[in-house]
Amino acid sequence: MLGYLLVIALWGLVVGAFARLALPGRDPMPIWMTIGIGVGGSLVAGLIADALLNREAGFLLSLIFAVAILYFIRRSRGGGLLSPGAPPLDR
Repeated sequence: MLGYLLVIALWGLVVGAFARLALPGRDPMPIWMTIGIGVGGSLVAGLIADALLNREAGFLLSLIFAVAILYFIRRSRGGGLLSPGAPPLDR
């Protein structure tokens, strides 16, 4: 069981890291959030691939959905496609 969780975390780290590389720009985010983005992208990709295509998702579809999740996280912070969010206010 522990080995399975470690494999999931490693897969999430790889997919999340490639998603962060696909959307360049400064993106301050801890490693656990990178893993979460990768695991979330893989989960959504797996559900959609199974429902629509009746097959497994694979790396590319997982990466596409992880990039989409990362994009929506940036948008929720007030940023755009390449910016992570609004700059901090200097007072």
